[in-house]
Amino acid sequence: MTAAMARVPEGRFTQEELMWALGETSALLGLDPRGAKLMRFTNNAVYALITAPVVLRIVGSRALRHRAAKVVAVARHFERHGIPAVRLLPGVDQPIGVGEHVITAWVRVDGTARRATGEDLGRLLRRVHAVPPPEGLDEWSPLADVQARVADAEEIEPQDRRFLLRRCAEVEAALGELRFPLPRGLIHGDAHTGNVINGPAGPVLCDFDSSCVGPPEWDLTPLAVGRERFGDPAGRYRMLADTYGFDVTAWEGFAVLRAVRELKLATSVLPIVRSRPQVRAELRRRLDDLRSGGAVARWSRYS
Repeated sequence: MTAAMARVPEGRFTQEELMWALGETSALLGLDPRGAKLMRFTNNAVYALITAPVVLRIVGSRALRHRAAKVVAVARHFERHGIPAVRLLPGVDQPIGVGEHVITAWVRVDGTARRATGEDLGRLLRRVHAVPPPEGLDEWSPLADVQARVADAEEIEPQDRRFLLRRCAEVEAALGELRFPLPRGLIHGDAHTGNVINGPAGPVLCDFDSSCVGPPEWDLTPLAVGRERFGDPAGRYRMLADTYGFDVTAWEGFAVLRAVRELKLATSVLPIVRSRPQVRAELRRRLDDLRSGGAVARWSRYS
């Protein structure tokens, strides 16, 4: 086999493709993309412009592009209700379609030196959960995202596909047996301190891809799982639980929510794994750990 034949195919989100989408979007908005900084690239490619206080988010999964309209609706709902959160770039019809890409544009919030805490998150979640959900918002279906990422994977071994779909079915059945003690309502859906920016005017929420109508217990789960899987400081979750007034880890249903969260954490990069080959080793570790049933191994965050 020649080297050319053995070469791994390029991913959908090459540097050239992302730069094209960034340039076309910037041109539509009358902005200059030169020097834009890639802040994050897992579910979305998130760029901060340096020529204007603007952030552009390019959706990374074809199967989840439909969420961009929901993200826009939730952002506007938060603004109407005064929830501290990132704001959409005003005067722009969103989401923005450029070729095959879907993009949203935001007013950049420059973080301060102080990192967001569990207390910051707890206070923000109490405000979010007190607001009625916008009309037509999706119902909580956390494993649908996992299944969509498996279907949209840039590359995945057949045995991994079968395992993940089987595990989804098992966990979904367990979810159906839970009786949640807190009243359902608007939830953020991916609530962790990485989705809180401590801006000059105080902490604000970002990333509304997973926002929906569901159990508030789910919003308390990511920090608890972060403590177990990433070795995050125990005090971070403890501060969240104390501020919010509920300890999800003391609830009998937590093990099921942890299983859901770990599936989402493991599969988040599947739609871009060929475009971001540096995540392959960590993805392999997480899948092997889930398959073996290991619950104590430490994971590293995708870079």
